[in-house]
Amino acid sequence: MDKQAPARVKRRKRLGAEVREEGLAAARGLLLKGGPSAVTLANIGDEIGMSHANVLHHFGSAASLQSALMGSMINDLTVALDHVVEMLKTDAAAPRAIADRVFDAFDKGGAGPLAAWIILSGDVGHLEPVREAVRALVEAIVGQARDDAAPERVRLAVLMMAVTAFGDAVIGPHVRDMLDQKDDAMRDLIARILPLFLIPSGIPPAMP
Repeated sequence: MDKQAPARVKRRKRLGAEVREEGLAAARGLLLKGGPSAVTLANIGDEIGMSHANVLHHFGSAASLQSALMGSMINDLTVALDHVVEMLKTDAAAPRAIADRVFDAFDKGGAGPLAAWIILSGDVGHLEPVREAVRALVEAIVGQARDDAAPERVRLAVLMMAVTAFGDAVIGPHVRDMLDQKDDAMRDLIARILPLFLIPSGIPPAMP
Protein backbone atom coordinates (compact mmCIF):
# COMPACT_ATOMS: atom_id res chain seq x y z
CA MET A 1 0.00 0.00 0.00
CA ASP A 2 1.44 3.36 -1.03
CA LYS A 3 2.00 5.90 1.68
CA GLN A 4 0.18 9.14 1.15
CA ALA A 5 2.29 12.29 1.10
CA PRO A 6 1.62 14.49 4.13
CA ALA A 7 -0.77 17.31 3.42
CA ARG A 8 0.96 20.64 2.95
CA VAL A 9 0.05 23.27 5.46
CA LYS A 10 -1.44 26.23 3.71
CA ARG A 11 0.02 29.52 4.87
CA ARG A 12 -2.50 31.80 6.45
CA LYS A 13 -2.92 35.21 4.87
CA ARG A 14 -2.21 37.98 7.35
CA LEU A 15 -2.65 41.74 7.33
CA GLY A 16 0.35 44.02 7.75
CA ALA A 17 -0.52 45.01 11.33
CA GLU A 18 -0.98 41.36 12.29
CA VAL A 19 2.38 40.41 10.77
CA ARG A 20 4.13 43.19 12.67
CA GLU A 21 2.47 42.15 15.93
CA GLU A 22 3.42 38.49 15.45
CA GLY A 23 6.90 39.49 14.29
CA LEU A 24 7.55 41.64 17.36
CA ALA A 25 6.29 38.90 19.68
CA ALA A 26 8.61 36.42 18.01
CA ALA A 27 11.48 38.93 18.14
CA ARG A 28 11.01 39.35 21.89
CA GLY A 29 11.17 35.58 22.39
CA LEU A 30 14.33 35.34 20.29
CA LEU A 31 15.90 38.25 22.19
CA LEU A 32 15.32 36.57 25.55
CA LYS A 33 16.62 33.20 24.32
CA GLY A 34 19.57 34.24 22.18
CA GLY A 35 20.32 37.92 22.74
CA PRO A 36 20.18 40.79 20.19
CA SER A 37 22.15 38.89 17.54
CA ALA A 38 19.33 36.31 17.36
CA VAL A 39 16.80 38.96 16.29
CA THR A 40 17.23 38.56 12.53
CA LEU A 41 14.72 38.65 9.70
CA ALA A 42 15.44 35.01 8.86
CA ASN A 43 14.85 33.87 12.43
CA ILE A 44 11.64 35.90 12.67
CA GLY A 45 10.45 34.32 9.42
CA ASP A 46 11.11 30.85 10.79
CA GLU A 47 9.20 31.66 13.97
CA ILE A 48 6.07 32.99 12.29
CA GLY A 49 6.07 30.81 9.15
CA MET A 50 6.92 33.53 6.66
CA SER A 51 9.67 33.98 4.09
CA HIS A 52 12.63 36.25 4.67
CA ALA A 53 11.43 38.48 1.81
CA ASN A 54 7.99 38.92 3.38
CA VAL A 55 9.43 39.80 6.79
CA LEU A 56 11.75 42.27 5.04
CA HIS A 57 8.72 43.82 3.32
CA HIS A 58 6.96 44.47 6.65
CA PHE A 59 9.95 45.63 8.74
CA GLY A 60 12.42 47.04 6.20
CA SER A 61 15.59 45.65 7.79
CA ALA A 62 16.85 43.76 10.82
CA ALA A 63 17.88 47.08 12.38
CA SER A 64 14.40 48.52 11.86
CA LEU A 65 12.86 45.41 13.40
CA GLN A 66 15.14 45.68 16.43
CA SER A 67 14.35 49.36 16.96
CA ALA A 68 10.61 48.64 16.61
CA LEU A 69 11.00 45.95 19.27
CA MET A 70 12.77 48.40 21.56
CA GLY A 71 9.99 50.93 21.09
CA SER A 72 7.40 48.24 21.77
CA MET A 73 9.07 47.30 25.06
CA ILE A 74 9.14 50.90 26.24
CA ASN A 75 5.47 51.22 25.31
CA ASP A 76 4.84 48.27 27.60
CA LEU A 77 6.56 50.25 30.36
CA THR A 78 4.08 53.06 29.82
CA VAL A 79 1.27 50.63 30.62
CA ALA A 80 3.18 49.17 33.60
CA LEU A 81 3.68 52.64 35.09
CA ASP A 82 0.01 53.63 34.94
CA HIS A 83 -1.07 55.52 38.09
CA VAL A 84 2.58 55.82 39.19
CA VAL A 85 2.12 59.27 40.77
CA GLU A 86 -0.91 58.17 42.77
CA MET A 87 0.99 55.06 43.88
CA LEU A 88 3.84 57.18 45.21
CA LYS A 89 1.42 59.27 47.26
CA THR A 90 -0.47 56.37 48.80
CA ASP A 91 1.85 53.36 48.93
CA ALA A 92 5.15 53.37 50.81
CA ALA A 93 6.33 50.35 48.82
CA ALA A 94 5.56 51.97 45.45
CA PRO A 95 9.03 53.43 44.70
CA ARG A 96 10.65 49.98 44.86
CA ALA A 97 7.83 48.40 42.82
CA ILE A 98 8.27 51.09 40.15
CA ALA A 99 12.07 50.65 40.13
CA ASP A 100 11.62 46.90 39.73
CA ARG A 101 9.31 47.34 36.73
CA VAL A 102 11.77 49.60 34.94
CA PHE A 103 14.87 47.57 35.81
CA ASP A 104 13.15 44.29 34.89
CA ALA A 105 12.32 45.70 31.45
CA PHE A 106 15.98 46.49 30.79
CA ASP A 107 17.39 43.38 32.49
CA LYS A 108 15.04 40.37 32.34
CA GLY A 109 13.09 41.88 29.44
CA GLY A 110 16.27 42.31 27.37
CA ALA A 111 15.88 46.03 26.59
CA GLY A 112 19.33 46.89 27.97
CA PRO A 113 21.42 44.63 25.71
CA LEU A 114 19.14 45.43 22.77
CA ALA A 115 19.58 49.19 23.30
CA ALA A 116 23.36 48.74 23.48
CA TRP A 117 23.26 46.71 20.25
CA ILE A 118 21.27 49.42 18.45
CA ILE A 119 23.51 52.24 19.73
CA LEU A 120 26.77 50.44 18.89
CA SER A 121 25.51 49.83 15.34
CA GLY A 122 26.04 53.56 14.84
CA ASP A 123 22.71 54.17 13.09
CA VAL A 124 21.01 56.54 15.54
CA GLY A 125 18.10 56.95 13.11
CA HIS A 126 16.85 53.58 14.33
CA LEU A 127 16.28 55.08 17.77
CA GLU A 128 13.24 57.02 16.49
CA PRO A 129 10.66 54.44 17.70
CA VAL A 130 12.42 54.58 21.07
CA ARG A 131 12.19 58.39 21.10
CA GLU A 132 8.46 58.23 20.42
CA ALA A 133 7.91 55.61 23.12
CA VAL A 134 9.90 57.58 25.72
CA ARG A 135 7.89 60.72 24.95
CA ALA A 136 4.68 58.73 25.35
CA LEU A 137 5.94 57.43 28.70
CA VAL A 138 6.69 60.98 29.90
CA GLU A 139 3.29 62.25 28.74
CA ALA A 140 1.52 59.37 30.49
CA ILE A 141 3.19 60.15 33.80
CA VAL A 142 2.83 63.94 33.44
CA GLY A 143 -0.88 63.41 32.83
CA GLN A 144 -1.16 61.95 36.32
CA ALA A 145 0.37 65.05 37.99
CA ARG A 146 -1.39 68.30 38.75
CA ASP A 147 1.29 71.01 39.09
CA ASP A 148 3.00 73.18 36.46
CA ALA A 149 6.49 71.88 37.25
CA ALA A 150 5.50 68.23 36.63
CA PRO A 151 6.76 67.96 33.01
CA GLU A 152 10.36 68.85 33.88
CA ARG A 153 10.40 66.67 37.00
CA VAL A 154 9.01 63.70 35.10
CA ARG A 155 11.54 64.10 32.27
CA LEU A 156 14.33 64.07 34.87
CA ALA A 157 12.82 61.03 36.60
CA VAL A 158 12.56 59.10 33.34
CA LEU A 159 16.11 60.12 32.42
CA MET A 160 17.40 58.90 35.78
CA MET A 161 15.52 55.59 35.66
CA ALA A 162 16.25 54.79 32.01
CA VAL A 163 19.98 55.55 32.15
CA THR A 164 20.55 53.75 35.44
CA ALA A 165 18.43 50.74 34.43
CA PHE A 166 20.27 50.54 31.10
CA GLY A 167 23.68 50.76 32.77
CA ASP A 168 22.69 48.27 35.44
CA ALA A 169 21.54 45.74 32.81
CA VAL A 170 24.67 46.06 30.68
CA ILE A 171 27.52 46.50 33.15
CA GLY A 172 25.87 46.52 36.57
CA PRO A 173 26.75 42.93 37.59
CA HIS A 174 30.48 43.57 37.05
CA VAL A 175 30.56 46.94 38.83
CA ARG A 176 28.48 45.64 41.76
CA ASP A 177 30.93 42.77 42.14
CA MET A 178 33.88 45.20 42.19
CA LEU A 179 32.19 47.24 44.91
CA ASP A 180 30.83 44.29 46.94
CA GLN A 181 27.24 45.45 46.46
CA LYS A 182 24.05 43.38 46.44
CA ASP A 183 22.33 42.48 43.17
CA ASP A 184 19.50 44.95 43.86
CA ALA A 185 21.71 47.80 45.14
CA MET A 186 20.92 50.14 42.22
CA ARG A 187 17.21 49.37 42.37
CA ASP A 188 17.19 50.19 46.06
CA LEU A 189 19.01 53.48 45.48
CA ILE A 190 16.57 54.54 42.72
CA ALA A 191 13.61 53.63 44.95
CA ARG A 192 14.95 56.00 47.61
CA ILE A 193 15.52 58.86 45.13
CA LEU A 194 12.46 58.51 42.88
CA PRO A 195 9.88 60.20 45.17
CA LEU A 196 11.99 63.36 45.13
CA PHE A 197 11.38 63.67 41.38
CA LEU A 198 7.70 62.82 41.17
CA ILE A 199 6.21 64.50 44.23
CA PRO A 200 5.90 68.34 44.01
CA SER A 201 8.66 70.32 45.76
CA GLY A 202 10.56 67.13 46.47
CA ILE A 203 13.73 67.77 44.44
CA PRO A 204 15.80 70.92 44.98
CA PRO A 205 16.42 73.12 41.91
CA ALA A 206 19.57 72.69 39.86
CA MET A 207 22.53 74.90 40.75
CA PRO A 208 22.90 77.96 38.47
